[in-house]
Amino acid sequence: MTDGTAPHPPTDPSAPATAPDRRAATRRRRLAAAALVTVAAAVAVALAVRGGAAPACAAPPPPAGVPVLAAVPLGAAPPVGGATRSGKATFYDSAGAGGNCSRPAAPANRMYVALGPSEYAAGASCGGFLDVTGPRGTVRVLVMDQCPECAPGHLDLSAEAFARIADPVQGVVKVSYRAVVNPPLSGPLTFRMKEGSSQWWFAVLVGDHGNPLRSVEVRQNGSWRAAQRQDYNHWLIESGAGPGPYTIRVTDVYGNRATATGVRMLPGQVQRSAVRMYGAKPAPTTPTPKKPRPASPTPSTPTSTAPTPAVPTSALADPLVQAAAAPPTPTSCA
Repeated sequence: MTDGTAPHPPTDPSAPATAPDRRAATRRRRLAAAALVTVAAAVAVALAVRGGAAPACAAPPPPAGVPVLAAVPLGAAPPVGGATRSGKATFYDSAGAGGNCSRPAAPANRMYVALGPSEYAAGASCGGFLDVTGPRGTVRVLVMDQCPECAPGHLDLSAEAFARIADPVQGVVKVSYRAVVNPPLSGPLTFRMKEGSSQWWFAVLVGDHGNPLRSVEVRQNGSWRAAQRQDYNHWLIESGAGPGPYTIRVTDVYGNRATATGVRMLPGQVQRSAVRMYGAKPAPTTPTPKKPRPASPTPSTPTSTAPTPAVPTSALADPLVQAAAAPPTPTSCA
């Protein structure tokens, strides 16, 4: 897995920033062998454990001033659209780290998955969710990491997620899985400027967007400027976007779009915006006070005065209609 380390800000504002370095992250991966070993004084089942560093191959950085684009494998695309796929699952432990998607940490519920290069798609899957079904049931996991050696359909689940759908002693099980379209959001969009970011080198991590993202744009000088997705899941404008605060527009693969304002240049700090990617709740309605009814000497038949409940509306078009069609393959700069 790779992550980008931001360059030192240039001393000369007119000089271009250097491209981010790559560093290989270490993951410990566990696979259990299915063979039963009959040994009188030993356990009945042996687990085969493999561990060590799993660095991804990184190309040498391009010359200064050349945009760093994510290297998308031929035919690579994130799982989207809700179609069910078949495959197999193993498990590993990220040791609390946020994986190749550069999260500050693993999710609190420890339900996450690493995908092979064809489905990780150079970071295009980051932040999406999969429902994975195995012999014991179904679990929902966050796409958080890349498994460099995994073939298409091979899911490397967290140990906790694997235990929800199968006996860990099995080590490898057949599964089916599907992308979750518009999963419930934990809150509004979050933004985290990468360490080393400045007015001359802009790199932001977007969080809590629910579906995989298609594009991230920054408003600059009255027009929208597209950021380029990196395989470590930051969105980069190598020449910078000014000192901020920033207005950032985020679009996902189903056409949901949200615009956040007031995002500041605070490298390393998570900033929570005031907008959700989708499913914004309508403003509460204030009931109209009832007028007192004048006294009547004769009894009357009571009538219902209950107000008609307000029907919630959404500012966004229903993305499920778009998901029914074959989804387009997202690009790094849609």
